Amino acid sequence: MTALKRYFITGLLIWVPLGITIWVVSALMGALDQSLLLLPETWRPDAWLGVRIPGLGVILTGVVIVTTGMFAANLIGQRLVLFWESLLQRIPVVKSIYGSVKQVSDSLLSGSGMAFKKVLLVHYPHPESWSLAFQTNMPDEVKGQFDAEHVAVFIPTTPSPVNGFYFYVRRDAVIELDMSVDAALKAIVSMGVVAPVMKPEVANYPGD
Repeated sequence: MTALKRYFITGLLIWVPLGITIWVVSALMGALDQSLLLLPETWRPDAWLGVRIPGLGVILTGVVIVTTGMFAANLIGQRLVLFWESLLQRIPVVKSIYGSVKQVSDSLLSGSGMAFKKVLLVHYPHPESWSLAFQTNMPDEVKGQFDAEHVAVFIPTTPSPVNGFYFYVRRDAVIELDMSVDAALKAIVSMGVVAPVMKPEVANYPGD
């Protein structure tokens, strides 16, 4: 009976991650396939192929994104993007939503973005516990309100790190970790199951 239980758990460890991965990929492909509905009916692949091929929406979305990036990289494209953004900035409700989303996307996706600067440990949710947090940016107006040095931190929730809490804490009340942002995110998403592995230090000997 013990062996049967062990085999069952081993099978679960193999199939659960695989099943979830297939489900997520399938759901993503299904959502992106909806982009084909933007095309005229006579232009859709299933209309002239006679059969529906899953995943063509992914290809179409990728082509549109790459083409947009190539177009925006030249002078004419940059001017059109600036014109489009200035137009959106004139719409009362849209400008606040678009501006906030653009700042976040630029920070997260651009190579020079500084979305999360460092991985920290902070006291949360009470003084006797610690939580992983990321150091982010602090508005200049807020900086001038503190006597001591403070840092802005984002404390993500588990297992969805896109949600969380944004705080200002004293610099001397946090512990800075020698951990990458990716490793910290993996630990948070996996609820600590996937823990970062410390690289062993290599001893340097004279003459090496």
